[in-house]
Amino acid sequence: MRKRKTSLISIREVCDINLTPMMDLTFILLITFIITFPMIEKGLPVNLPTGKGSAKNTDKGRNITIDAQGSLSIDSKFIDKDELLAIVKETPDALIYVRADKDVNYGIVAEVISILHEAKIEKMALVTQE
Repeated sequence: MRKRKTSLISIREVCDINLTPMMDLTFILLITFIITFPMIEKGLPVNLPTGKGSAKNTDKGRNITIDAQGSLSIDSKFIDKDELLAIVKETPDALIYVRADKDVNYGIVAEVISILHEAKIEKMALVTQE
């Protein structure tokens, strides 16, 4: 009986792993993170008023945003004024940043500040543009 010769080339072809699908998935995930990360960092677009203030605080806190129509959101999640009190009471020691559009009615901003005082929030900052 004759021995059969096997070629090294045919064995290598069988053992190779196709990396193309894994690279495609990696690039899709990378592009997704590149697109969504700036939206997460900035939150909702608001036209902030200008003003002079103290130096920027690097402490991470919760962002309450009031847009020009008076809609409230906390950390990019839309809420009602009634829900605000319960949400901020969950973390009373957190620093709260109030970002209000410059065209919003001041009464709405005063209402939000009143709710924060009712929740016994001691650390609060009004965000402006320089």
